Amino acid sequence: MKNNYKYKLKSKKFENDFYHIDSPCCEGPNLTVKDGVLVCSNCGIVRGENLVDHEKRAYSFEEINERQQNSPRWREFGPRTIIPVTHVDSKGKSLDAQGKTLFLRLSKIQNSLVSSIERNYWESKPKLNQLASKLAVPEHIKETAWKIYTNVVKKKLTMGRSIDGFVAASLYAAIRIHEFPRLLEDVSDASLTPRHTVVRTLSILLRDILPELSMSYKPITAKQLVYKFGNELNLPMETQNNAINILARARIQGISYMGKDPKGVAASVIYLAAKANSFRRTQSEIANVAKITEVTLRNRINELRKTLKIDFSKL
Repeated sequence: MKNNYKYKLKSKKFENDFYHIDSPCCEGPNLTVKDGVLVCSNCGIVRGENLVDHEKRAYSFEEINERQQNSPRWREFGPRTIIPVTHVDSKGKSLDAQGKTLFLRLSKIQNSLVSSIERNYWESKPKLNQLASKLAVPEHIKETAWKIYTNVVKKKLTMGRSIDGFVAASLYAAIRIHEFPRLLEDVSDASLTPRHTVVRTLSILLRDILPELSMSYKPITAKQLVYKFGNELNLPMETQNNAINILARARIQGISYMGKDPKGVAASVIYLAAKANSFRRTQSEIANVAKITEVTLRNRINELRKTLKIDFSKL
């Protein structure tokens, strides 16, 4: 029994030798491990460190009720200490009817003091973080999107409109400002928001918000999409560079793509470059990646073949 580790840990002599403490903290120390340190629960003196710490697991219903944490999460906006509607006090004892009524009233008073802007932030900030994580957007783009959205809320443009739509539109506007290769369809699909809702809210941002912030909205180009589609199709870099060369030759020949979807242009040059380098991809595969129809892809391919008049097998 004396060789048991738990028995040695409770032994005063073992404690003093292990933690190099000459005198005990109190007459009857009761040591408990809390957040990686060894603390005496009787007098509160820290006796040592226990760096190997892990969260206790619960296997039964009683252990779940005993170990679960009901404390509210930390918030970035509004009051940091939140008064909950509770039925027990700090020691776990049940409150009487007067105490329950008091906590209910205090909670209502605190909620009434929180502004509508803070409530909007509580809902929109987690959605923006989740959407940016889905799209693998860098941190500086997410910060720009949040700056745009805060100005939207301050102008009360979200009243009567979709918060999800403004979050998605703010993130897409930040993507276009920093020229990051993401499509509008990618943002709408990741946010589970209809495309027409994102387009409608994006027009509001372009008209009312971005001019005041001195931010320039840059439309996406076909050159940016070539590398994006090429990576999704697992094409080598040589094929992607050949697609860029085809696009440059088309511009030299005077092909105007004004008013045409850059997704179709990028998909057409990728198809021709992949066909020339023996990395063939079907039109349906490229159309699905570019999120266009096969008819649009064939029309762009025919325009390139008629105008350039070159042998794509020698690229």
